[in-house]
Amino acid sequence: MKLLLDTHTMIWAFSAPRLLSAQARDAISTEENEVFVSVISPWEVAIKRSKRELRAPDDLGDAVEAHGFQFLPVLLRHTKAIDSLPNHHGDPFDRMLVAQAIIDGLTLVTSDRALRSYPVSLLPAT
Repeated sequence: MKLLLDTHTMIWAFSAPRLLSAQARDAISTEENEVFVSVISPWEVAIKRSKRELRAPDDLGDAVEAHGFQFLPVLLRHTKAIDSLPNHHGDPFDRMLVAQAIIDGLTLVTSDRALRSYPVSLLPAT
């Protein structure tokens, strides 16, 4: 299975894995699964950290590599896909993650219930 971690799921995987459901922890740690982190996530963290809305490790890039996760770039096909997404969710970061998951056939690991409105494969993080 190919997984895409939502930003909060990525942070929990690094710093508080106990917050993840057993199913999410198992899926993320199973070596047969490929785990991706969108380059959108460190961007979201940096913006929210600068507004003092979020606490997260400073070394996200190192943590992604240490956990064996792969960075997923934002490509033109991802940005084009956002045009066809209904506006069920106002967060542009989450909308990009949904677009990436749909276009690349990834399962999005998230606890954001609003994302259930999209035609995307989801794995509950909590």
